[in-house]
This record gives sequence, C-alpha cells and structure tokens, in this order.
Amino acid sequence: MDEFNAYLIGVGGQGIGLLSEILIRAADHAGLRVKGVDTHGLAQRGGTVISHLRMGDRVSSPMVPRGKADLVVALEQNEALRGVNTALGRGGVLVYYDTVWQPLGVRLGKTEPVEEEQIRELCQRKGLRLYKVHAPELSEPRMQNIVVLATVSKHGLIPNVLDLHYRRAMEDLLTGEMLTKNMALFDLKSGGN
Repeated sequence: MDEFNAYLIGVGGQGIGLLSEILIRAADHAGLRVKGVDTHGLAQRGGTVISHLRMGDRVSSPMVPRGKADLVVALEQNEALRGVNTALGRGGVLVYYDTVWQPLGVRLGKTEPVEEEQIRELCQRKGLRLYKVHAPELSEPRMQNIVVLATVSKHGLIPNVLDLHYRRAMEDLLTGEMLTKNMALFDLKSGGN
C-alpha cells in the first residue's frame, strides 16, 4: 500500500486514544508501516480530540494533510461534520457514532448543534460513503468506540487490516474484564467469531 490516511475525531472522554492505539497496532499486526499522532486540546473539558493515522510505504509524516483523509471516524455528530469539512477527501468514507455530546462551542452558544440530515447531505454532495453507527443497548457509553471499530472491521474500511488484526490489537492493549467485554461487543457488531 502506498498511502492510507485515517482521521479520528471525538470529544474528550469518548475513547479516541484507545481507538487510535487499536488501529495503529492492528495496522502493525497486518504488516503495514504506520505513523500516528494525537491532539488533545481541552479533552478533559469536553473539547475536541483528534488522532491522525497514516499508513503505507510512502508515508513520512504522521499528520493527515487537510482534505486528504481516506477515512474519518467520528464518535459524535458535531465532530463528524467537522471531520468531513476539515479532513475527508473526495471519495472517502465517514463512520460516525450517532450521539451528541455537545462540544464546547455548542455549550458556549458559539455554534449550532449538528443535525443528522446535515451530515447526510454533505456526504452526498461530496460523493462520500457514510456509515452511521448506533447501539442504544450499550450499558457503558465508553464502549461506543468499539462499536465504531467493529464497523470499520466489518466493512474492510482499512485496506489489508483484517478482523484478526483488530482482535490481536485489543489483546495487546486490554486485560481482564475490560478485554472480555470489549471483545464480546466487537465480535457481536463485526460479525466476527
């Protein structure tokens, strides 16, 4: 693979850091060259958290250039729209978790909350594939990142990275009950075994 760019975005406390690390390790397990960097901003106060991941033989910098992401993964509606507008390139894919955590700008009244229809219309206008994810049965909202990960795996959205690579990455990073619960959810939502 020459180059594949993924841009992860969410609100502090949603698990973007863990999701990013799982994707990096999964790409590594798949034998891909991968670079990544996180920007946390005001994460502890509900601010935007972003992870840049770049994979491939021609990648030298971890930062995804503006408008060059092949995949945007967002854990919140407002951040999904921001990710499409700032990072996603033509023909790219947006996977977002259908929830609203009201980023700081919304809470301060500086920006309007994003509606689902805005995301759908923007993706249609730009010729983007869209996967909206929602699991209302989750007892722990911090597991929304694993539901999104399962969608990435199920649809093969990162070239050459397979279900078994994501599973190995989770085994590297999680232990005990946390591993058991997250793996069960991943298997359920990805159709894995």
